[in-house]
Amino acid sequence: MKKKLIIFGNGEIAEIANFYFSQFTNYEIVCFTIDDEFIKENKFCNKPIVPFVDIEKNFSPKEYDLHVAISYQKLNQLREKKYLEAKNKNYTLASYVSVSSHINLNKIIFGENCFILENQTIQNDVKIGNNVMIWSS
Repeated sequence: MKKKLIIFGNGEIAEIANFYFSQFTNYEIVCFTIDDEFIKENKFCNKPIVPFVDIEKNFSPKEYDLHVAISYQKLNQLREKKYLEAKNKNYTLASYVSVSSHINLNKIIFGENCFILENQTIQNDVKIGNNVMIWSS
């Protein structure tokens, strides 16, 4: 049975996260969420957009995980802020780590809300903190 995932964002990063989580993980993307003032349409990538302010009312943190997929705006401060807000709503923040990288998953510690794409070489005993993005190659 697939786990259920909400993606925070409605831009290019969210679209990329939707692809990777849908294709290469045991997650089913159920919706996207963004702040109310940025909602201009009711769907993104053929999934509903739900206002972040009440996301936990309709999608319980006990049943759904969340991934913050927004860009490097304000030197990552916005992504950090949304990551912390999602944590305060008691969501588990999902990470994606590409199996097309050279990583010994038994010897590396990954934090929450990481997004590690393909063609990485990460040595044993490395600790990658929370909310880290590492793009391809």
